Amino acid sequence: MKKVVIMGASTGIGYAVAEALASRGVKVGVAARHTSSLKALKEKYPDFVEYQNVDVTKHDAKGKLESLVEKLGGMDIYFHVAGIGYENVSLDPEREVEIINTNAAGFARMLCCAYRYFRDNGKKGQIAAITSVAGTKGIGRLSAYSASKKFGQTYMVALEQLAHEEGAGISFTDIRPGWVKTPLIDADRKYPMEMSVEYVVPYVIRAIVKKERVAVIDWRWNALVGAWRNIPNALWTKMKVKISDPDTPLPTFDEQKCEETGK
Repeated sequence: MKKVVIMGASTGIGYAVAEALASRGVKVGVAARHTSSLKALKEKYPDFVEYQNVDVTKHDAKGKLESLVEKLGGMDIYFHVAGIGYENVSLDPEREVEIINTNAAGFARMLCCAYRYFRDNGKKGQIAAITSVAGTKGIGRLSAYSASKKFGQTYMVALEQLAHEEGAGISFTDIRPGWVKTPLIDADRKYPMEMSVEYVVPYVIRAIVKKERVAVIDWRWNALVGAWRNIPNALWTKMKVKISDPDTPLPTFDEQKCEETGK
C-alpha cells in the first residue's frame, strides 16, 4: 500500500487531497502548523491517517517530518502544499520576507528532507508539489509570491537533474493551479477563472498518480500561461495584470495569510 505524506494539510487543497486518499484506503501522513483539523481527520480515518505538527520555516521541521514518516511506517510519495500568499502592493519588506521564508526556504528545506529520505534508503519515491501559474511571470501585486513560486519550479528541475546524476530513481510532479477558492482566500473578493477545491482535487490526484512532470490546472489556465510565456518582459512590465476585483477592498494582512495557498 502506498504511503503519502502531505505537508500543509490543515485546510484547502492539502486537506481535501488527504481526505480523498484516506477515504480510498491510502495511508496518509498529514502535517501543518495547526493540527486541530488533522486530529479530526485521524479520528475519522484512524487506520489510515497519522499527523504531526510541522512549521516548514523552523529548523526542527526535518526531525518532525522524520517522526511522521516513522509513525506512518515509511513514505512513497511526498506532497508539498504548504505556502502563504497575499498581495503586498505597499512592498512591506517584512511581508515579502515572510513569503520567501515559507515558499522558498521552507520549500527547499522540506524537499531536501524528502529527497534524502528516498535516496538514502534506496527508495524509488515521488516528490510532488503545488507551485502556481504565478511562477510563470513576475506579477507586480504578487512580487514575492510569484518569485517564490518560480523558485519552487526551478528547484524541482534542479533536484530532478541531481536525481538522474545520482541514479536516485526519484520522480517529480509540479502542479500549477490558477486561483482556487479555499476557505483561506477572502470570500468577498472575485478572482479571475476561480476554481473550487472540489473541482481541483481530482486533477491533483490524477497528476500525482500518473506522475505527470508538470500539470497546469486547468485547460483555461494552461492556455493563459502559454500565452504569458511568449510575452517579452519589455512588454510584460508595462501591462496591468488584474489579480482580483478592484472594487472590493483588500483584506488585512492577517486575513490574507494562508497556510495552504489557494493559488
